Amino acid sequence: MNNQILINFCPTGMVPQKSITPHVPISPQEIIEQTHEAYELGITIAHLHARDEEGIPTYKKTTYRDIFEGVRKHCPKLIICGSSSGRNFSEFEKRSEVIELQPDMCSLTLSSLNFLKQASVNDPDMIIALAEKMVDNGVVPELECFDLGMINYGKYLIKKGILKGPFYWNLLFGNIAGFQPSLIQIGTAIQEIPESHIFSLGGLGEHQLAVNSIAIAQGYGVRIGLEDNIWWDEKRTRHCTNLELVRRIHDLMVIHGRELLTSETLRKIGFFNKKKLEKINLPVSSN
Repeated sequence: MNNQILINFCPTGMVPQKSITPHVPISPQEIIEQTHEAYELGITIAHLHARDEEGIPTYKKTTYRDIFEGVRKHCPKLIICGSSSGRNFSEFEKRSEVIELQPDMCSLTLSSLNFLKQASVNDPDMIIALAEKMVDNGVVPELECFDLGMINYGKYLIKKGILKGPFYWNLLFGNIAGFQPSLIQIGTAIQEIPESHIFSLGGLGEHQLAVNSIAIAQGYGVRIGLEDNIWWDEKRTRHCTNLELVRRIHDLMVIHGRELLTSETLRKIGFFNKKKLEKINLPVSSN
């Protein structure tokens, strides 16, 4: 059991729109501002998606660059993670464009999966190509898993030497075609993660609070934000804000006597882009 809790902040995602909730940040400035607010309260990683001027998900690194530079300006120590999601884009060139900006991390979904109304296609060649480009650009993969097969495939890629350490996993519960948020399935997933690896638990929709509560009680990392859930409560009486969700995590941490795992602590064990630091003549040692 760990007394320090990693908070992975996911403010936007691919799905929520202003027509659904006014609180979701869409423009680069909104994403920067809400990430800055969360950073001031206390988060470890910012898992960021980009949208175009119409609010539609975009892969373009020009938009990602604006977001990353703004976040870095206001949150200089925060670990930044970009999205290489295949939910809206199928071409490797599009999905991998964000990697060329050399953020600290990029998401890597470890298999194809169905959401309620949409599929995310991730064939083996695509996964390997994205992983190799991340390694070449000094980017640490954020290993996203919605079922046991994804964990197994991730360990296969580690065994083959395609994925390099350090290793961080997101385990997501509540998708109709994946892990369900039962204690048995949560426990089974956790047992499959190697002991030396770092991971967070995320709950989708109405399951977010329950899964985050289990994680904090047990000393595991959490994934939080409007990407996964736009409601304050299970009965959906009102929409919530990103900051409210982060603040509630901190309230739970106080109840359980937990502290924040800071970005600085995570960087000390290698979660940063060494190649980017080399370019600006900063030390790259993770010791």
